[in-house]
Amino acid sequence: MGNLDPVMSWATLAGDPVVNRANEDLGKIEHVMIDVPTGRIAYAVLACGGVFGIGAKFFAVPWAALTRDAERQCLVLDVDKDSLDKAPGFDKDHWPAMDDPAWASLIHDYYGVPPYWEGHRGMQ
Repeated sequence: MGNLDPVMSWATLAGDPVVNRANEDLGKIEHVMIDVPTGRIAYAVLACGGVFGIGAKFFAVPWAALTRDAERQCLVLDVDKDSLDKAPGFDKDHWPAMDDPAWASLIHDYYGVPPYWEGHRGMQ
């Protein structure tokens, strides 16, 4: 994996592809969600499927679950396509309450990373 600049613009990540370790396309980064009180990045919203954004399914992926491959200019999420298909997701008109502790714990548990509010691992 390539190194990540310590400070990056959101525009640098917007639209970046997300692949898994098998180099399968999982989607692209649609949004980055910030925990305003702490200033920490909480989630990257991954968009999968659909055509021109219509019919896409969205997944809130904990920031700590992603690594950046600077050489390929993509993000890597260590899940297979089947696991992602089974992950808790939503559509563009029905976003979850991302500040709900129960929901947030479920998401972090699903991706096997500690919650961002328990410490900051940062993207590798």
